[in-house]
Amino acid sequence: MMRKCSPWMLLPVMFSLFTAAGLWVVYFIAVEDEKITPLSSEYKRSESKSPPYISIAGNAPPASCVFSQVMNMAAFVGFILGVLRYLQLKPRVQKPWLNVGSLVALSLACFGMTLVGNFQLSNDEELHNIGTSMTFGLGTLFCWVQSFMTLKVNLRNEGKRAGIPRFLLSGAVTSCMLLYFALMAQRLHMHAARAQWALVMFFLAYLGTFAIEFRHCRFEIVCSDEREPPLSLSESFSEVSEYQSDQL
Repeated sequence: MMRKCSPWMLLPVMFSLFTAAGLWVVYFIAVEDEKITPLSSEYKRSESKSPPYISIAGNAPPASCVFSQVMNMAAFVGFILGVLRYLQLKPRVQKPWLNVGSLVALSLACFGMTLVGNFQLSNDEELHNIGTSMTFGLGTLFCWVQSFMTLKVNLRNEGKRAGIPRFLLSGAVTSCMLLYFALMAQRLHMHAARAQWALVMFFLAYLGTFAIEFRHCRFEIVCSDEREPPLSLSESFSEVSEYQSDQL
């Protein structure tokens, strides 16, 4: 008989789907307003349209309004995912610094998302580019660390089932990021924009894979009377499940 899956498994999936959908809405708004060249077309410098980079698509109203909202919501939910993943692995890892470092990397990447969303390219290019570097660089680091920890911790003997796809997605994210910067340096803007969109979609797909482990867990916020012993953060967001008997 199949065990009932936790509703928490929906959080990573919905995060990935809604963030991707929001970014494509921004893209189609920018295309409709003739701000950018469609990804399927060829970019000509003589045109008034710009290359279809994500930042350029979300650079001017009304697309910029949607872009800011999408990035802020993605940063918030992404940070929540990182905290839940940290608490899930905390009692099982032999090297706590990897778990802590992974959470810090994703937290800073999420902060970078807010910089990208709130400081448009035309308003503050330097701060916008700092946010982009934080999001892509630290987000990629997070992917590799989590892939390694997935195999090492091997939750419910699903380490390979989740770890191998994560290593493949980490490789795809890294390849797209390197390709993006290389094509940017050569001023091949259409190809660089396509690599950037692929990079973001692979990264969102990676975060969606946390549904594999989250389906076994239930996270709770526990409120206690002030006369009782205070609860730590890990206890407050404890993973309470009849399925979590395995330890590393």
